[in-house]
Amino acid sequence: MDQEERLLHASSFGAAAGAYAAHRPNYARAAVGWALAPAPGPRVLDLGAGTGKLTATLAAAGAEVVAVEPDPEMLTALRRSLPAVRALPGSAEAIPLPDGSVDAVLAGNAMHWFDMAVAGPEIARVLSPGGVLAGLWNLMDDRVDWVAGLARIGGSAVVGPRDTPSSWRAETAEAHLPKTAAAARFGSPERAEFPHGQLRTADSLVATLATRAGLLVMPDEERNATLGRIRAFLASRPETARGEFTLPLLTGVLRVRPCAGDSC
Repeated sequence: MDQEERLLHASSFGAAAGAYAAHRPNYARAAVGWALAPAPGPRVLDLGAGTGKLTATLAAAGAEVVAVEPDPEMLTALRRSLPAVRALPGSAEAIPLPDGSVDAVLAGNAMHWFDMAVAGPEIARVLSPGGVLAGLWNLMDDRVDWVAGLARIGGSAVVGPRDTPSSWRAETAEAHLPKTAAAARFGSPERAEFPHGQLRTADSLVATLATRAGLLVMPDEERNATLGRIRAFLASRPETARGEFTLPLLTGVLRVRPCAGDSC
């Protein structure tokens, strides 16, 4: 994806903020706990917070969380659902917080939109000594037969390069973390995956998939045709044709810490 296409996809979510808030899954609590385990304190920045899916889990876990989100519509939805949380306009490339003010920076399904050459120094700047940076992604578990079939029917607009366990592992193996500026160097990444799931019906799963960037930027006719194929597929499968079912997910976590001195 070139820079222009990346920006188009990254900016597509605001128009669907209500549907995003209603239908996107939260994150496995065990994954959030693992992401935060090395943090030296409770102050957490949810960066690229969207409508607050990860923010809510952090707040429920007792973190002193502040959320930063660049899209006004997404930020409005976050503030509406989590009025007690401090939520600020800003981006990974321009974080509106003082130096050393948080013990962890977490990003839920967002880090791949960051320009890490710029965001890396910003993240390192706001982290306290010993702080941690972690990205979390919800992955469709295509080891399950019907989920693999859904991935084939939906194509790349529905299942992108970080949306299944194998593709996520490949993408994060080459995660771009700055190695040049001394203030922004990060150590070797650690990865872990945690079982998760989302209770859905066929209609609500279609609504969930419709919030993916690849579908949001499609022309209406093509998007409607893609969603129609997905509906037909779900109606054809005994696992999804009637009533509620669990969409099998994994929450994948990439965790890194800034280097101290010449430690990496």
